[in-house]
Amino acid sequence: MSTKAIKITYWILTSIFVLAMLADSMGGLTQQQAGQDALKHLGYPMYFLIIGGVAKLLGALAILQTKFNAIKEWAYSGFVCTFIGASMSHYFVNDTIGMMIAPLIILAFTLLTYYFWKKYQSVTIQS
Repeated sequence: MSTKAIKITYWILTSIFVLAMLADSMGGLTQQQAGQDALKHLGYPMYFLIIGGVAKLLGALAILQTKFNAIKEWAYSGFVCTFIGASMSHYFVNDTIGMMIAPLIILAFTLLTYYFWKKYQSVTIQS
């Protein structure tokens, strides 16, 4: 894959991921009904919408920034924990396999963006 293709792929995937996390964070911060229903179903307190919304907002901003790599690593780690936790939460309340797999698909997309970030870093350092 060429350097240009890696950069374009990284920014497209990252943009999609960040926009999705920003949308989800806004849903949490504004306490949308779908989020409330999901938390009630999973047995979590409603204030968790705010905590998750703030965390996803900060995580999305951390992934967008290009100066502090350690902060970006922590953000990716937080998202990985979030999606594994979401999948396991659905498992523990005996949800369908589809409900358990959905967060894992998002996790796979997260890891794909992480992979291309690392590829982007390596070609940027070489350039």
